Amino acid sequence: MEKIKINQVVIVEGKYDKIKLSNIIDAFIIETDGFGIFKDKEKLLFIKRLANERGIIVLTDSDHAGFMIRNHLSSAIPKEKIINVYIPDIYGKEKRKSAPSKEGKLGVEGMSKEVLQKAFEKANINCEIKDNPNPITSYDLFELGLSGCANAKQNKKELLKKLELPEFLSTSSLLSYLNNNMTKTELYQMIKPEN
Repeated sequence: MEKIKINQVVIVEGKYDKIKLSNIIDAFIIETDGFGIFKDKEKLLFIKRLANERGIIVLTDSDHAGFMIRNHLSSAIPKEKIINVYIPDIYGKEKRKSAPSKEGKLGVEGMSKEVLQKAFEKANINCEIKDNPNPITSYDLFELGLSGCANAKQNKKELLKKLELPEFLSTSSLLSYLNNNMTKTELYQMIKPEN
């Protein structure tokens, strides 16, 4: 199945939301780590920068906590840079959880693919089908010394600094960012200009 390419950065609450969305959309997805965003000034600055560059889409759970996170982001970022996507109130519990949430509503991770696609359509998200026959892969990062080798941590840190990205960025988020912002050739030229 082809994923829907979304140009804006998508903000979700946690890793299970990110995993769920990654099966449906091709976008740079950032987690707020729930209420972690209230204390993480560096991540908030990063989200602000991305909002100015590309715009952001906020997709949080439809419970009280989700709206608190959404409101926190809305107070820090200009309205014209944010698109809010809302999931409906569906009651139940996620498969991985032993009990429903406090409010009994399913979160983003518990939504079906169809419900999530409809939520994006209702928000008139600017989508295009991605056609990238040669994406940057984990193997490319290994080959460029950014993972799996002695100096990988330092090399990755230097690349993140060069790209003006926060040092907390995981390797999978870095891959997503790279694939949304440059070609494989551009990455190789940036790291190994002599090739």
